[in-house]
Amino acid sequence: MSLERFSYDDGIVRKFIWATVIWGAVGMLVGLIIAMQLADWRLNLNTSWLTFGRLRPLHTNAVVFAFAGNAFFGGIYYSTQRLLKARMFSDLLSKVHFWGWQLIIVSAAITLPLGLTTSKEYAELEWPIDIAITLIWVAFAINFFGTIVKRRERHLYVAIWFYIATIITVAVLHIFNSLEVPVTLFKSYSVYAGVQDALVQWWYGHNAVAFFLTTPFLGLMYYFMPKATQGPIYSYRLSIIHFWSLIFLYIWTGPHHLLYSSLPDWAQTVGVLFSLMLIAPSWGGMINGLLTLRGGWDKLRQEPVLKFMVVAITFYGMATFEGPMLSIKSLNKLSHYTDWTISHVHGGALGWVGFLSFGCIYWMLPRLYNTKLYSEKLANYHFWLGLIGILVYMIAMYISGITQGLMWLDFDDQGYLVYPNFMETVINLIPFYYLRAIGGFLYLMGTVLMVYNMLKTAQSAGPLTDTVAEAKPRDRGALQGKFHMRLEGKPFLFSVGVTLAILIGGILEIVPMLAIESNVPSIASVKPYTPLELVGRDIYIREGCNNCHSQMIRPIRAETERYGEYSKAGEFVYDHPFLWGSKRTGPDLHRIGGKYPNLWHLRHMEDPRTVVSDSIMPAYNWLLTAQVSFEGISHKVAAMTKIGVPYSEAEVQYSEADARAQAQLIADELAESGANGLADKEITALIAYLQRLGTDIKE
Repeated sequence: MSLERFSYDDGIVRKFIWATVIWGAVGMLVGLIIAMQLADWRLNLNTSWLTFGRLRPLHTNAVVFAFAGNAFFGGIYYSTQRLLKARMFSDLLSKVHFWGWQLIIVSAAITLPLGLTTSKEYAELEWPIDIAITLIWVAFAINFFGTIVKRRERHLYVAIWFYIATIITVAVLHIFNSLEVPVTLFKSYSVYAGVQDALVQWWYGHNAVAFFLTTPFLGLMYYFMPKATQGPIYSYRLSIIHFWSLIFLYIWTGPHHLLYSSLPDWAQTVGVLFSLMLIAPSWGGMINGLLTLRGGWDKLRQEPVLKFMVVAITFYGMATFEGPMLSIKSLNKLSHYTDWTISHVHGGALGWVGFLSFGCIYWMLPRLYNTKLYSEKLANYHFWLGLIGILVYMIAMYISGITQGLMWLDFDDQGYLVYPNFMETVINLIPFYYLRAIGGFLYLMGTVLMVYNMLKTAQSAGPLTDTVAEAKPRDRGALQGKFHMRLEGKPFLFSVGVTLAILIGGILEIVPMLAIESNVPSIASVKPYTPLELVGRDIYIREGCNNCHSQMIRPIRAETERYGEYSKAGEFVYDHPFLWGSKRTGPDLHRIGGKYPNLWHLRHMEDPRTVVSDSIMPAYNWLLTAQVSFEGISHKVAAMTKIGVPYSEAEVQYSEADARAQAQLIADELAESGANGLADKEITALIAYLQRLGTDIKE
């Protein structure tokens, strides 16, 4: 049989790996900046768009979607063509995918510092950008599945399985979590509220980690690790078990982010059980990756590519053991809302995703440029800088997080909190915040070395051409062998199986929460926010206050002693979106309403040190001069009615007048203390919202 001659599209891979390192350096630089802002509040520079609250989501989006996204796109385009013995389905779609994704990243880099955010973690981008993400993902999916259709290789190798799971699941997660009602071009409200929104968000949030930061990189591991070791994957059978059990179990685990919260106990328990079961397939994948190196330990000492990959797989094993352990309630009680979680997340992001990406790029680079890597010595320096940086970062945050949790829970012999003042815990963490910044700086310097190494490698290359390959035309007959081998030759049925595996968990967790009213018991005294409070809530979201403050008092004695009555599910029925938070850099705010006078809140936002001497919160003095857009309030209230908030027609019609009247009352009280001319300022709306929090029920 004659061979068919064709070429691979290497140009698109080069584009993606350059985007990976450039955006990676940018995202890590922003991470370093916000780490320093926590260590020294003055580095917020008294500028609205450079505060921690606005930069933190920029950092996470840059690292997750810009760095990690471009990394696995590049790896998928490289490996898919070679595994399927076919050029990508459409060069045009490849270019649309690349440039569309970069435009989405630029849009995020502009909108997030401007405060245009939904506040939902890893899903902060507003609705026009969500639509753009959907369209670009569809282009990517058509290109990928089109390549499968035209493939010359009948058998779908394990890496392709993980790519299929990624494309299908991310699409499902993104669409359902991003359902929202637009108010303006860059403002929307989630269709879900309170407890239901929390469950959907963390069904998305944890599985964004699973299917954006885990499954595609496992696919890369299964392709590039054997290439780097020049041997086969350790166990084909283990890869089958790893794949199907992982994608089935992972989708159930989101509720472990909401332990001790107002989420019903049955949902919390489901999240814990499936999280614990997830250890087995995760470690199966780690073992499969590490044992692929069997007999190649001498290479490990010499080749930086293998060093990056082995350490990456080790961090994968560590993170996928620690995650289920942190889902055990007794341990979660200590770790949740603390820096321990930050350490855990960055072990996965910097160790697993970062190091595997670097290893794959170092392997691809000489082959894409048909030359030798400029300097293996620099690559080794990068490895050690990165590894030391990860360890410094994680150890600092482990100590900080455990210290934080123990201090929050500590009672004396008389049954009183040892540290009733939240700031007592914050002061003890500052040295560890500096250490974290040092670790982040070392990791960033390693990435900068990589950029230089890549530039010098590219400069030494000759004319760039696509790789030419030859392969037999695909035999259209079915694959022979056991069931799974035959399934690997039927991509449509395989994709259907993947879709069913990932939908079962989502349906059985989320549908009961949305459909059964008893999951969210109603509280008669809970009323919708007033128009001014709704505006204040939007300002709170815009400034990223939820990045540092939770609004969820857990039924734990230490928390009820410190903050007040624990939070009830029925209190959040009008919260679109929910604002429970995932980290307490500052105290919980769910019972802040009525605790302090209006003037205290004014001074606190103008200069936090005037009322809390050791505060590390930045000043928000622009809120005292920025004007409220009263004219747009009716549109916000009307949008809320579309998603079930029971405002009457009269309340919608007179919402502007009602907001002005409430603002005037607050302004008049402030004027008695000498703070004049604030009736039309944003600070007044924010005060209205803060004074409302937690006041719908009485202790």
